Amino acid sequence: MYRSKWFLHPILVFIFSIVALAASLSLYIYWYVEVSAGLKAVIQKANLDPKQVLAAQTWVVILALSILVAIILVGIFIIFVYSQKIYQLLRLQRNFIDNFTHELKTPVTSLKLSLQTLQMHDLSREDQRKYIGYLLHDAERLDEHINRILNLARIESKMFKAEFRRRDLVALVEEFCEKNKHFFGNCAIHIHNPSGHPIFHAVDLTLFEMLLMNMITNAVKYNGGQAPRLDITLSAQGRELNICFKDNGLGLPRAEVKKIFRKFYQVGRSGDMTAKGSGLGLYLVRSIVRLHNGHICAQSEGRGQGSLFTVVFPIEKFA
Repeated sequence: MYRSKWFLHPILVFIFSIVALAASLSLYIYWYVEVSAGLKAVIQKANLDPKQVLAAQTWVVILALSILVAIILVGIFIIFVYSQKIYQLLRLQRNFIDNFTHELKTPVTSLKLSLQTLQMHDLSREDQRKYIGYLLHDAERLDEHINRILNLARIESKMFKAEFRRRDLVALVEEFCEKNKHFFGNCAIHIHNPSGHPIFHAVDLTLFEMLLMNMITNAVKYNGGQAPRLDITLSAQGRELNICFKDNGLGLPRAEVKKIFRKFYQVGRSGDMTAKGSGLGLYLVRSIVRLHNGHICAQSEGRGQGSLFTVVFPIEKFA
């Protein structure tokens, strides 16, 4: 996981700025009170020209004070940048709380209505099965949200101990999609392996399945068409292993492509882009990819043009 450098911590920057300010004042007082008086005495004894000697000293003082003032200004700028980032994070966090509360409340309300229906009415066996299906679907949604929060907390706290093992990723993706196809509705998932050979790579099975679940459910969730489609292509190019997820969904505004992996960030939605998700799915995916020493990027031609997500793992690391 990426961590900010310790010397850029806002508290340390603030302390350094204060120290620089105090040092500049101290040097100013020292040089102009103590050193100047002593230097004048030496000049008088040596019968030197005071203007030439004191002029050089003045330039030294100006240079030193300029450097200290520059340090203070840089410190103030860094503190300002951090304050803006904190403000943005708090705003995103508030949006996350509002949206995630909605994400939890919706299945809870649906569960309550289904249970009340089963309690108050004598339903046929067919209707009972229908409402039980609703209950299971809502329970799965709640479980998905809770697991996402718990998994992210484990990864960020470094409590998750990854176990990397070489696996055939093509077979792994095919098996995962078959095993979990009931989560993906009517989405047509096609897995491509241009090389035609098994592609082995060292991954943590639990983390990799989290990655697949988030990527595929996102492709299903943000697709307003009648025939959602997702193409997963695995290919090795040089020293990199690429896993591409290409969907025919709602797409992304170009201005949002680089922002969607931020924690709590959600794309501004209008029209058919309804408020779904918690703003944690892609952040979790990026965290998982980084634990594998890889990176992820997104591309889109705009809204309604679908999206392409590319996960890149370095082959030399785990090959």
